[in-house]
Amino acid sequence: MVTTYLEFEKPIEDIQDKIKKTNEIAAEGDVDMTKALEDLQEKLEKTTSEIYENLTPWQKVQVSRHPDRPYTLDYINAITKGDFIELHGDRNVKDDKAMVGGIGSIDGTSVMFIGQQKGRNTKQRTYRNFGMANPEGYRKALRLMKLAEKFNKPIVCLIDTPGAYPGLEAEERGQGEAIARNLYEMVGLKVPVICIIIGEGASGGALGIGIGDRVLMLENTWYSVISPESCSSILWRNWDNKEKAADALKLTAKDMLKNKLIDGIIKEPLGGAHADPEGMFKKLKTEIKRNITKLKDIAPEERIEKRIEKFGSMGVYNEA
Repeated sequence: MVTTYLEFEKPIEDIQDKIKKTNEIAAEGDVDMTKALEDLQEKLEKTTSEIYENLTPWQKVQVSRHPDRPYTLDYINAITKGDFIELHGDRNVKDDKAMVGGIGSIDGTSVMFIGQQKGRNTKQRTYRNFGMANPEGYRKALRLMKLAEKFNKPIVCLIDTPGAYPGLEAEERGQGEAIARNLYEMVGLKVPVICIIIGEGASGGALGIGIGDRVLMLENTWYSVISPESCSSILWRNWDNKEKAADALKLTAKDMLKNKLIDGIIKEPLGGAHADPEGMFKKLKTEIKRNITKLKDIAPEERIEKRIEKFGSMGVYNEA
């Protein structure tokens, strides 16, 4: 498997190359390279820690898009250990491949999983529409939420999208209405709803499945009304100022928590979720189980009231 390194991960790549070459020397000859490998491993951990503890907002955006980063179905299949049944279609237009959902079991507890799915290669990305859902995707998500409510199953939404699909046909079929309907309906769901940003959380595309009792973000993800590139293109007519835009948008998990727009941050393994997917799967599973346990003991009416209060208190306004 070929590992992909981002530009700022070059020092990590150099140390990994040295570790590889040292292992090859140890395998080819009788030289004991144990001490050298231990020193290199210690240097690798120190370098990785220094880099990832000081990531800029734009670098976090890059990490959230890392091609080796786990996607929605990776998390679902790992957490449910393959005990997942995908459900399809919005019962109106078609089955949107960018939005996936279905019933899975977490240590005996049935959960409705919903999330955007990206692709690993060109064929998959085209098939999944780059994780950008059409109106039927949001209507499928709502259908599954209502199904979960009917059978009293908690809902887990995994958010990872560059935005809702902006094509003409999506607008013709009511993209705005579909997302708005989800916002309205999700507020009143009687079952626990946990929303987790696992990658990109862009605009209404993310918000369309982002209203929950708990809204959490993985450490190296972003959540914003617009991407840094789009913000730069609007303000400066080009993408050259995307780093400046990322700083101004306050889109990182720390910024979102500081502004009380999310409820918590899930720490990623050293080097990001892509560096240790198995470790990330375990952490996410633990967080989901913990939050479901906390939420299920609260009365539905109280959960809904708290949900309304939480989202209603966001933002600033003045009464004339």
